[in-house]
Amino acid sequence: MLVVRAGLTRDRIIEAGAKLADEWGFDAVTLAELARQFDVKLASLYSHLKNAEDLNTGIALLALNALADRADEAVAGRSGKDAMIALASVHRAFAREHPGLFHAARYPLDAATAANSGGARLSRTMQAMLRGYALTDEGVVHATRLLGSFFLGFALLELSGSFSHSSPGPDASWVHGLDGLDALLMSWAGK
Repeated sequence: MLVVRAGLTRDRIIEAGAKLADEWGFDAVTLAELARQFDVKLASLYSHLKNAEDLNTGIALLALNALADRADEAVAGRSGKDAMIALASVHRAFAREHPGLFHAARYPLDAATAANSGGARLSRTMQAMLRGYALTDEGVVHATRLLGSFFLGFALLELSGSFSHSSPGPDASWVHGLDGLDALLMSWAGK
């Protein structure tokens, strides 16, 4: 599949990389493959990107911003358990719809880049959602790590087919897991 090379820009290259990540996996995205996709010489891409790390960072930022946009929209006007379920569901749906971008969202970023990314917005959305549980500042840190681990771990296991070999199906486990997390967070109130 060739992409028209006229108007080649950094954004177009990163968007093509993001699409390729979802089709083939984030680890399969290379500058050489994108050069083939755009039917240009590899050197042509270096006028838009510094190197492969610059490409990966661009795809990661695109992924984080897309996920943060969905999270902000899903949590708006909700609180407590409803907000937690909405936020969790956004992560799970994003992983299913964009497996490559879900992987890219975990690409390590330097501190300055991370602070200005959708990842920082996701963190603020998580913290806002957790206000409904009356946690201490330290409790919010622990809860953020716990919920992030559940959202990520469940989605990755589900994507790999780990839940396809037993009953009940993953939807039932998802609901039970979220119910358990809500009860746990309620018990942490003030701690």
